[in-house]
Amino acid sequence: MIVMSIAGVDPSGGAGVLTDIKAFQAIGVYGTGVVTALTAQNPYKFFSTLPISPEYIEEQIDSIMDSYEVEFIKTGMLYSPEIIKLVSKKVNEYNLKAVVDPVMVATSGGDLTKEDLALALNKYLLPNSILTTPNISEAEKLTGLTIKTKEDAIKASKEIKCDSIITGGHLDGINTINIAGEITIEKQELIKTDNLHGTGCNLSAAIVAYLAKNNDLKTSILKSLDYVYEGIKNGNYGTLIAKI
Repeated sequence: MIVMSIAGVDPSGGAGVLTDIKAFQAIGVYGTGVVTALTAQNPYKFFSTLPISPEYIEEQIDSIMDSYEVEFIKTGMLYSPEIIKLVSKKVNEYNLKAVVDPVMVATSGGDLTKEDLALALNKYLLPNSILTTPNISEAEKLTGLTIKTKEDAIKASKEIKCDSIITGGHLDGINTINIAGEITIEKQELIKTDNLHGTGCNLSAAIVAYLAKNNDLKTSILKSLDYVYEGIKNGNYGTLIAKI
């Protein structure tokens, strides 16, 4: 079972490709990683971004697909509309099943991307993906709607271009899952903690790992919510071995 992350590098190890690989390993699948950008950041401060050229990102993807059979991938920080368009092309070329974490802003508050990212995601990548995992802010950017309540989140989920889970960290723990138009609300107790760096990365990576282990989409989402919750509670994803 081999999966792929296409995302940026966080040198602190709390987000991006490095944390995706940790989540893959914890859940018991082999992870490969394609780097879209280098960042200088830590859990508390964002410094800068250095994007990788679309041509080199394409070569990284091709090099993995040349040797490995990959079905499920996740995307994180894609930085620019050009990179989004490229990744969408490769998803189609290799018939990949993509879970999209529509990363736009770092947990520490830094803007990770160029403008018009939401537009490019809606036009190119989301229609070719099996799931997206936006937080409230990202869902607002993808839909143009304001989300203040559970009802707002349900309405927004119906406007997103693929199946989705709108995470509830900023909505009283209310996670809104929309799979083929069927809405499921999964509420989790919020934990007071500063250990939130990379939670979105961990969620999307875990979903991909559980899918690769032959779970259906809804089961993969629910298991991944539990995985992330335990990681937040324990304060260390790196040593967390998931209950398979």
